[in-house]
Amino acid sequence: MPEDSYLHKGLRRKLIKVLRDKGIQDEAVLQAIDRVPRHIFLDNAFLEHAYQDKAFPIGDGQTISQPYTVASQTSLLKLSPGMKVLEIGTGSGYQCCVLLEMGVTVFTIEYHKSLFEKAKKLLNSMGYKAQFFCGDGSEGLPRFGPYDRILATAGAPYVPQKLLEQLKVGGILVIPVGDQKNQKMLRLTKVSEKEITQEECGDFRFVPLVGKDGWNAQTNKL
Repeated sequence: MPEDSYLHKGLRRKLIKVLRDKGIQDEAVLQAIDRVPRHIFLDNAFLEHAYQDKAFPIGDGQTISQPYTVASQTSLLKLSPGMKVLEIGTGSGYQCCVLLEMGVTVFTIEYHKSLFEKAKKLLNSMGYKAQFFCGDGSEGLPRFGPYDRILATAGAPYVPQKLLEQLKVGGILVIPVGDQKNQKMLRLTKVSEKEITQEECGDFRFVPLVGKDGWNAQTNKL
């Protein structure tokens, strides 16, 4: 595992300034990002670019999200320490670490087995403790619900009903919804068992959410 040097820490501080300049105001989120060594999640070929504000490939057609996207989604969740959070799409594990640095309990599910195994091994080696699962994240993890917060880190064609059902009353789901090229970031709040409010929070671009209530893994169609 690459070391977390003074150089890397200095680069993270510069990244935090970039995120502030782009409008991220949640200091708890910025501090969490500052504590996570992003370069450890990237292949060696990308290490020198680890603290640029852009996404990078991690295999299986997936990416480690742009830091601005991670900061935006995390801010939208309105997290408090001790909350129970379901993350849909473990990917590299980077977003999971930022959530854990916010003091929440994380259940994270990844569709791709190779990424699931790699992320679980890496996070355990770094001392991060999450509950890892391999499976169809579009259906959530009902046996461990309900959740205070649910975060989807892949673009969905629509909001899966099963995810809303797994939210506590007062809970928040943050999910990008649209076609496979562009999505609107939605924040849905479960006001009561029968009432959901929805906010649009900007345009983003994510890899497709695959699964029963996402895109087909083979054809990338519904």
